[in-house]
Amino acid sequence: MRVILQRVTRGEVRSNGASVGAIAKGYVLLVGFTHSDTEAACVWMADKIAGLRLFPDAEGKMNLGLDDVGGAVLVVSQFTLYGDASKGRRPSFIDAARPEVAIPLYERFVALLRERGLRVATGEFGAMMDVELVNDGPVTISLER
Repeated sequence: MRVILQRVTRGEVRSNGASVGAIAKGYVLLVGFTHSDTEAACVWMADKIAGLRLFPDAEGKMNLGLDDVGGAVLVVSQFTLYGDASKGRRPSFIDAARPEVAIPLYERFVALLRERGLRVATGEFGAMMDVELVNDGPVTISLER
């Protein structure tokens, strides 16, 4: 499981011209799954994200979490995180989990984030989406389990 986390002042996902998910301050999570991922990876990742302290305190140090700043999470499925462009000019996506594996993991991951008390918006799994965000900092963290 791979997640690219971006701390944002706002984020939104549109599909077919319509907004399907939006947040103000928080994290935009680009999430990809591979064949060997399990629910345990989702649990670990949800715990990690819920516990991160990436927002600045009064001294400018990253000491505040989502709860402290009233933040939310926008989760966007992103199979291309498992793209391999080491050979040729077109990436291979054979390491990305097929939808029948990835969809239940994605849905479980979103549910786990909500179970941890986070406000969660999502994109549409498998849809062509426009993702718009304003990276705050910029702060971008790569997480893998």
